[in-house]
This record gives sequence, C-alpha cells and structure tokens, in this order.
Amino acid sequence: MCWSATADLAAGAGIAAVGVACVTQARRRADLPLAALPLLLGAHQIVESLVWNAGGGSGTATVAWAVIALPVLALWVPVGVWCAAPRDARPRLTLPLASGLATTAVLAHALVTRPVTAEIRGHTVGYVVDLSHPEVLIAGYLLATVGALLLSGDRGLVLLGALVAVGAATCWALWRLEFVSAWCAFAAVSSVALWGWVRSRDAVER
Repeated sequence: MCWSATADLAAGAGIAAVGVACVTQARRRADLPLAALPLLLGAHQIVESLVWNAGGGSGTATVAWAVIALPVLALWVPVGVWCAAPRDARPRLTLPLASGLATTAVLAHALVTRPVTAEIRGHTVGYVVDLSHPEVLIAGYLLATVGALLLSGDRGLVLLGALVAVGAATCWALWRLEFVSAWCAFAAVSSVALWGWVRSRDAVER
C-alpha cells in the first residue's frame, strides 16, 4: 500500500522493473519463483492504485488486491524459498510450506465465500475481510513467509527474512495509526534486496 494512487502506480512500475531485472538475471531455474516475486509485488501496487481511483469499495480491484496479498503470497514465498534453498535445508522448510498450504486454503475459502471491502482512510487504505480466528491465520502467514526465509539456510535469504520482519512490523504500526502507508517503500526495499540476492547467485554460478 502507498499513500495515494499516483504513488502506488509509480512504486508498482518501479518494483516491476526490478522484477524484470531479477528474472532476466537469474541463472538457476530453481531461483525463478523468488526472482519473479517483485513482479507480483509490482502488480499488487498497480492494482491498489485502481482501488484508490475507485474510492475503495468491494469491486474487482479490491478483490484482486486481497487475492494477491493473502492466499497467493502465503504460498508463493514458501514454495519459492523451498525451490531455491540448499537441499539440506528442505526438511526443515516443510513446516513453513505446510503452514503456507493450510493458510492459503483457509484464506482462499474466505475470499470466495465472504465479501472483502476497502476504505480510504486519509493516507492509507483499510481492507476488511471477515476471517475466523485471525490471530491463528496471521501466525500461519508469518510462519509461511518470514519463517521460510529465516529457515532457508541461505545467508542472503535469511537477511531478507530479517528485513521483512522488521519492515512488516514498522509498516503495520504506521498503518494502525492511519498516519501513512509505507508498504510500497517496504516492497521496493525488499525487491532491491532480492535483486542483490539474484546477483550474488549469478556471481557464484560464474
């Protein structure tokens, strides 16, 4: 999330450009899911610019935003980490992967059966989804995403996991205060970190 439609659109385009660089520079097929993550994050920001322009509501853009943010990312990240991680790290990655599968299933069911709405709140957008046991789902989501990175056994991905944990906590605090949304900056920093990881993998490959 960004603080305006223009900011979201600009951030989305920039993040997607980083994603193109990541994908084109990736030399290992197993790295492609993670390398493509900035493309997904960029698309997510662009979708939210449409939510801003629509004034919130429960339209197609709002649903698309929720689909990417909730079930898609909950599965994309642990699958991508599992593919890219060293083989000896994969046994311990089964936990975040299983958490991602379960969390994705529950979130996808919620989005199919319950409405999702967006509301413009000053410089932020608030999204509302009727979820049962949200605390459990948040824990499962964090285990699937942040946990997978921290357990990856790859130094670059572990550092990215730490960055994501700190950045997510900061962005959440700012959003709760309805001061300004910093998710687009967080997504941009994470995407650049992923680009650095892809480049380091390329250097090792050579």
